[in-house]
Amino acid sequence: MTSRSLTSALARRNVHYGWVVAAVTFLTMLITAGTIGAPGVFIVPLEREFGWTTSEISSALALRFLLYGLMGPFAAVLMNRFGVRRIVLLALGILTVTLVTSLAMTSVSQLLLLWGVGLGIGTGLTAMVLGATVATQWFSERRGLAMGLLSASTATGQLVFLPLLASLTEAYGWRIALCFICAMLVLATLLVTLLMCNRPSDIGLAPYGATDIVPHVRPSGGLGELLASPVLVLMDAMKSGAFWVLFGTFFICGLSTSGLIQTHFIALCGDFGLAPVKAASVLALMGVFDFFGTIGSGWLSDRFDNRWLLFWYYGLRGLSLIYLPFTDFTFYGLSFFAMFYGLDWIATVPPTVKLTSRYFGAERTNVVFGWIFAGHQLGAAAAAYGAGLTRTEWSTYLPAFFIAGAACLVAALFALSLGKPRRTAVSPTAAFEPDPV
Repeated sequence: MTSRSLTSALARRNVHYGWVVAAVTFLTMLITAGTIGAPGVFIVPLEREFGWTTSEISSALALRFLLYGLMGPFAAVLMNRFGVRRIVLLALGILTVTLVTSLAMTSVSQLLLLWGVGLGIGTGLTAMVLGATVATQWFSERRGLAMGLLSASTATGQLVFLPLLASLTEAYGWRIALCFICAMLVLATLLVTLLMCNRPSDIGLAPYGATDIVPHVRPSGGLGELLASPVLVLMDAMKSGAFWVLFGTFFICGLSTSGLIQTHFIALCGDFGLAPVKAASVLALMGVFDFFGTIGSGWLSDRFDNRWLLFWYYGLRGLSLIYLPFTDFTFYGLSFFAMFYGLDWIATVPPTVKLTSRYFGAERTNVVFGWIFAGHQLGAAAAAYGAGLTRTEWSTYLPAFFIAGAACLVAALFALSLGKPRRTAVSPTAAFEPDPV
């Protein structure tokens, strides 16, 4: 069935095709979330098989997070120019080839090249920018809810994959677990090929909640100009104090989530005698709560002041990280932490995207958010390497967790420093005026 025929069939049931695109995007981001989270399961097996230190492995994971973030703005302009479908297929191809090749790696340099550079570029093309692009282009109404659903794919990726990967690794080795991820990437490739569309106008639709079909105006200029455009957008956005607040708070977001918990939580639990499968199950429990927390955050971001939402999200996350060492890593203590922390793991994304759209306009949302997300991944890279270094040098992760918790409390106060935007929309070439902060 073609996209147009499926569109007609859905229209007869009063269902907009944007929800199909959102579902395919959700699944793609879910699988790539499993891909980027998988190395956290493999830290201890790699140490045992190759004798690599935690800091050596963490350096590759930090490079992956760095490239994952820096690719975001360029992924946004590539999606605007060549379409979401082509870029997502390119990303899935890069990830599949990288993971298949890594089955034969034997040195740290190969680890850096494959799990650092390869995974960083591949996942960077399907990062949060993909969700922001789909939500912005396909939804005029319920945009916050759509972004919440797509953001929740990260948590669901953990829920679905990490315990299974931990079980496969324990029973059959990390290579079999990696083959399972490759199979899932192939499945995502088939679904994107069959069902993904670039924009509503490609199949004669208006965005969900709108009445007018918005024709796509392809960006002019050559490849060099295209690749330079994110830098020009960054230079313009840097004039706004709001950009630096959103960039800084998202840096702390990455510092306190994917770079720390997603990467090192299983190894941390192992230091306190908790088996990898049980530790992965705690991460999965976080994923359950974050799935509902992030969707709820999307619903709230459509109705309440997003600055106050960020204040509460970062504040509660900081308190939960400070509490973690006092759980004694018992089942009940970790379960309480998983619920408390999990509810707002990715809940910061919908209000951050909404604020980005309000300050910088819908046309630039995906590119500006790409740079803000780069801040998230810089924080993730700092935590991924820094926490690994503390474990190598001091035989404990705990200082990294206390620092991350304190940083979240600072981010909560920063969020309240945002002022109201002076305008809500700009043209793609309009200059920004500095916003009050």
